[in-house]
Amino acid sequence: MPVDRIPINPSTSIDPETREAIADTNTVRVRKAMNPADPGSLIQLRNILFLTDFSEPSEAALPFAMAIAREYDSGIHALHVLLPEAIMYSSPEATLPALQAQEERAAADMQRTESQLAGLTHEGSIVRCDQMWKAVEQAIDSSRADLIVLGTHGRTGARKVVLGSVAEEVFRTSPIPVLTIGPGARGHVHGAARFHRVLYATDFSPESAIAAPYAVSFAQGNQAQLILMHVLDGGHPERGRQPMSIADCMHALLELVPPDAELWCRPEPVVQYGTPAERILAEAKGRNADLIVLGVRSAAGRVRLVTRMSRSVAYQVVANATCPVLTVRA
Repeated sequence: MPVDRIPINPSTSIDPETREAIADTNTVRVRKAMNPADPGSLIQLRNILFLTDFSEPSEAALPFAMAIAREYDSGIHALHVLLPEAIMYSSPEATLPALQAQEERAAADMQRTESQLAGLTHEGSIVRCDQMWKAVEQAIDSSRADLIVLGTHGRTGARKVVLGSVAEEVFRTSPIPVLTIGPGARGHVHGAARFHRVLYATDFSPESAIAAPYAVSFAQGNQAQLILMHVLDGGHPERGRQPMSIADCMHALLELVPPDAELWCRPEPVVQYGTPAERILAEAKGRNADLIVLGVRSAAGRVRLVTRMSRSVAYQVVANATCPVLTVRA
């Protein structure tokens, strides 16, 4: 079924040479992720795709989309997808009235959403489609979106989310970064929805480094404290790799930030032992972080944080974080 647009309006230390090689490699990766043509530039967010089902979680996510739009001078495209509902097709005579009623409700809700976007460059659209991701994918292309913003219910982890299971599919599949606002984050929403403390968690892999420019950019744009975190997962190194010491990790973390980044304070490196999801969540809560930034990748149809981080880590962080989570897929 095609998309139907509805018109509206401490471990063993490594040697210094190896340590420097890791730092240099990560710095190059971060710069390339910012802008391959201009290594010194920061990311740009020209267009934001805001996914909404007009629920409370979606309403809670809207101020974040608006704040980012103001900060980056972005346009906002609000998208609502009408999915098939079995009750609408229970009988031929009931189908048309039910579809019309559904569209009328959505149009009224979208009008209220657009009224909140007054003063920002924006547009709203309602589409009917049999698959959520199909509609979202088309909207990414048509709106030339650089970022997706959505809210989640998080009732049983990130598998129960706003728009059904769309959050899982979005941050697993989306070619652009996804900002997810979970139930724990909604209690900390304030008027400006600005980020004062940004926590970036990394395992030093190429995929993880892709997310670093976003952490740096959000910290710079908000004049926020930047916390750089690495979790040594029980001291078990990757196969074929010698474990890094805490000092080596802290050095590598600091080298992820370009020297010309215009931050108001020096980034703070944090290295801990433990289970990645637990330590990331605890650190974010203890520091009262306003944003968590993670690099993710899809592998064999699964969502997981890169390298040693298991599939459950991304879900746990998104569902249980007390602040928004930005995931960037490699």
